[in-house]
Amino acid sequence: MSWSNLPSLNSLRAFAAVAETGSYSQAGTLLHVTHAAISQQVRALEERLSIPLIVREGRGIRLTAEGLALARDLDSGFTTIKRGIEALVESSTRQPVQLSTSPAFAMEWLMPRIQDFQNQYPDIPLMLNPTSKVVDLKPGGFDLAIRYRDKRKSDTPVTAVLTSDMIVIGAPSLVDGRKMDEPATLMEMPWLQELGTNEVADWFGYRGVKLERPLMTHQMPGNLIMQAVRRGDGITYTARAFFESEIQSGQMKVLFSEPAFGTYYIVTSPGPLRASVRAVVNWLKQQSNDDSSVD
Repeated sequence: MSWSNLPSLNSLRAFAAVAETGSYSQAGTLLHVTHAAISQQVRALEERLSIPLIVREGRGIRLTAEGLALARDLDSGFTTIKRGIEALVESSTRQPVQLSTSPAFAMEWLMPRIQDFQNQYPDIPLMLNPTSKVVDLKPGGFDLAIRYRDKRKSDTPVTAVLTSDMIVIGAPSLVDGRKMDEPATLMEMPWLQELGTNEVADWFGYRGVKLERPLMTHQMPGNLIMQAVRRGDGITYTARAFFESEIQSGQMKVLFSEPAFGTYYIVTSPGPLRASVRAVVNWLKQQSNDDSSVD
């Protein structure tokens, strides 16, 4: 097909609207343009085709035989286009929204809220991928991710879901009675660290402690760390928000704290977002705002 041989889509839409409404003014209202703009587009179409399509008749208008034939074909064509677009949108709506986040964030922040999402958006399937790996976001793959950065990397603006103190924390059964007033004293403690990260050594470095020997570090998925630290299997470095209620009740103890140090933020795949993905992003922002209002 040679697209250069076809009249402009704007002129075809203008003529189809006049044919549907029987009026230049009503066609303008239908397409949200002026009466004059519709008239100009129709005249341009007639000149392009060298065929009269509409004639004046009294105070009204009448389609010529050629105009009636073109109107029927355009109605059929635009109906087919409309159905195709509707089918595409419906198919896109049924696709799951794929969200990647760390296991700890998924378990401690996202899962307690997931029922609210399902209540608000029962027709949007949400597929979670808890992983410590940074996955690629691309059309047809993962739609969005919740990622972490600390305030040392706050040079570019982000859409934050959670900003929290980052703390070293342990169960009273493990830490009570121990003298741990300096970061270096924690070198003798058993540490729990998320697979694929180096957050414990990074924390010691941030605190100015030089590690002269290997730490007693057990690596595991973040969701398992949370269970293990509550049992007293070791201490860990994590977001205070994940343990706030237990800290307040005395079930967990904060050993060291970096105020407002960590931010979990939204990253989306490049290009236009599906409506369902936008809904998930808006819901995450809503949850963040709700948390802020509680604070």
